[in-house]
Amino acid sequence: MTYSLNTLNADTASPQPSGLSRFAQEIGLVFGAAILLFWLVALLSHSPADPAWSTSGTPGQLHNWGGKLGAWVADVSYYLLGFSVWWCVLAASRTWLAALARWLRGAMPCEDVSGGKWWQQPPVQRVLYGLALLGLLVASTTLEWTRLHRWDAILPGNAGGVLGELIGGQVMRWLGATGSALLALSLLVFTTARVFRFSWGQTAEGLGERLDRWFESRRERREADEDVRIGQQAARERERDEADELMERVEPAPWEDDAVPEPEQTVKPVKVPPKPVQIIEPTLAEVPQSTRVVKERQKPLFAEMPDSKLPQVDLLDAPGKQQASVAPETLEMTSRLIEKKLRDFGVEVVVVAAQPGPVITRYEIEPATGVKGSQIVNLAKDLARSLSLVSIRVIETIPGKNLMALELPNAKRQTIRLSEILGSQVYNDAKSLLTMGLGKDIAGVPVVADLAKMPHCLVAGTTGSGKSVGINAMILSLLYKADAKDVRLLLIDPKMLELSVYEGIPHLLAPVVTDMKQAAHGLNWCVGEMEKRYRLMSKVGVRNLAGFNAKIDEAKARGESVPNPFSLTPEQPEPLERLPYIVVVIDELADLMMVVGKKIEELIARLAQKARAAGIHLILATQRPSVDVITGLIKANIPTRISFQVSSKIDSRTILDQMGAESLLGMGDMLYLPSGMGFPTRVHGAFVSDDEVHRVVAYLKEQGEA
Repeated sequence: MTYSLNTLNADTASPQPSGLSRFAQEIGLVFGAAILLFWLVALLSHSPADPAWSTSGTPGQLHNWGGKLGAWVADVSYYLLGFSVWWCVLAASRTWLAALARWLRGAMPCEDVSGGKWWQQPPVQRVLYGLALLGLLVASTTLEWTRLHRWDAILPGNAGGVLGELIGGQVMRWLGATGSALLALSLLVFTTARVFRFSWGQTAEGLGERLDRWFESRRERREADEDVRIGQQAARERERDEADELMERVEPAPWEDDAVPEPEQTVKPVKVPPKPVQIIEPTLAEVPQSTRVVKERQKPLFAEMPDSKLPQVDLLDAPGKQQASVAPETLEMTSRLIEKKLRDFGVEVVVVAAQPGPVITRYEIEPATGVKGSQIVNLAKDLARSLSLVSIRVIETIPGKNLMALELPNAKRQTIRLSEILGSQVYNDAKSLLTMGLGKDIAGVPVVADLAKMPHCLVAGTTGSGKSVGINAMILSLLYKADAKDVRLLLIDPKMLELSVYEGIPHLLAPVVTDMKQAAHGLNWCVGEMEKRYRLMSKVGVRNLAGFNAKIDEAKARGESVPNPFSLTPEQPEPLERLPYIVVVIDELADLMMVVGKKIEELIARLAQKARAAGIHLILATQRPSVDVITGLIKANIPTRISFQVSSKIDSRTILDQMGAESLLGMGDMLYLPSGMGFPTRVHGAFVSDDEVHRVVAYLKEQGEA
């Protein structure tokens, strides 16, 4: 059952209008519209020559579309208020539209929708509204009477009418022309906002936002045109330089003109090797969606009978509109700029390829003969400053190529949503129940990882680097891949903030652990469970948990069962059931090490050494990757590392055994170092908001209760 926000906030049910009051509203709306339209027609077709209250004439000379009554109504209106009567028309139109809106909502005609204060009750509101309308008419007629004398000829009376003549004369006598105009304008501005229920500040703010967007779009268009122009100019200069170099190689030396002419010989043209051509690799335009997403779009006939207990991808926010990648002209211009700036520092390089991505663009460079890679590495900060960038990451070695690479952040980075990763074909095709969606690589291709092959993961990153969002993305990836009977979670959250949102989902082995001593007990239980599973697998004759579960499934397929070798009743042993994977997530390892350091270190090391075959896997996260937190014992047994942005090169070496993480951009930008790999992969982490996590958790709780 769903409830609207108004229903949840209401203390008592609002009375529904009866049929009689509803009919009275309809009659009032119809007659109000007729009167308003007649008044509007009469005012629009008013003619000073029509016989009316302030004029005389023969009855046959009517020009007003409303007949004699219309001529009288228009004449009296203009005679009393002048052209300021149109404020009354606008106010009456707004009142009629408000009544129509109440009728469409099914509300009572005098329903109190504003609050309980005495000045917010309907009778007081009407009095204040009437005073505001009166003030608006006074201000408008005063301005009309004092400033717009030329309108006297087309009005039955004076400009501003009778009210303007009464008020304007007194105001002019006391304040003069300038003072009366200032007072009338101030009152007009204030009462207009009160009568028509709007805010000048919000109106100005909205207008300013539209102007800002217009100026911003103009500026971006100018910058794009400038990039195109500079890129084309750089390409022309490069072609001209190549042509000049070719001419220098084939032209004769200047002293050969005065020499004795020799017999003509056939001269073969010199073949000059061309400069490396810059290859621009297009970015991936669209991530192919999996069949799971297509099936979920086809809603089942009976909503109470879902096809699967796994959460649907549409619980997550859909990815935004695909943004345009970097223009080729911009790549050409930046390539020439990189070559020029490095040449200014005394380093000769040639940009041979550029690969734009959703967040960064990689430029592959070929250093000249004699240029060391360390020279370019040491110039990274100077190059970033000269290019007006936050940071530049230098890749000294590209596997399979004799090149280096520079990774430059794009001017506009794209937001990568978790729904795009979990809805991709790559994630759907992964057979492992422990598949985690990390994000996209530099080319925009989804990156997934198998926790079973890691088999443990060490995550580090400073505050604000996207580490907590990355942990949430990993956990949600597991929840989207496996039921609670296949994967169980043990969440340890010393900060009591990040993982407590998952409290109550059926995948949890125990409530989210926030007490440090209880965390030690939880890890101790995992060690005991690991030992028990090893003894069980040894008796059954399998080598890992996947083999154990496969043997159980094969026995069930044959209609048999595998007896428990450690049963307390050997005569009638109970059958063995499938064992779930256990994933232990520790959000802040540093807090845990400070409270129960040595004991936790031993338990983590023991699990990291032996728990893989038993189906127990660790995800350890910390924002302080120092040697006293990530000790040598822990580091030696956890080969898979993920590093978000860290504060120094020392922290990068601690987590990755190499530099580079200090040059990341933050906001989910990470380096992923798989087990057995010497070179990390740059991944742009998927973003998942708190609202998305809450929606998935609420769905899983409903499935657990069902």
